[in-house]
Amino acid sequence: MGLFDFLFGNKKRKIQEFKSRGAIIVDVRSKGEYDSGAIPGSKNIPLPSISSKMKEIKKWNKPVICCCASGMRSASAAGILKSNGIEAMNGGGWFSLSKKL
Repeated sequence: MGLFDFLFGNKKRKIQEFKSRGAIIVDVRSKGEYDSGAIPGSKNIPLPSISSKMKEIKKWNKPVICCCASGMRSASAAGILKSNGIEAMNGGGWFSLSKKL
């Protein structure tokens, strides 16, 4: 097993583990980006709105998989959610994440 298999295999396992517990997929791209293509059933909460939606997200009481276009904004979103006590992970770009689900 190579380094990439090790790193990305672990991510795929973590995504599956989150999904098995009813994880919510949060796409943090802009509404325009989201409307041009997204994972079915995902919720669109643009990154600048994450903090103002914290109460709503906490009420879900589920793990959260964040995604965006490339993985940069979703990494920021996952960090914000974790710092607010929400179990979250960076799923990376939405298109590559959709292939792992």
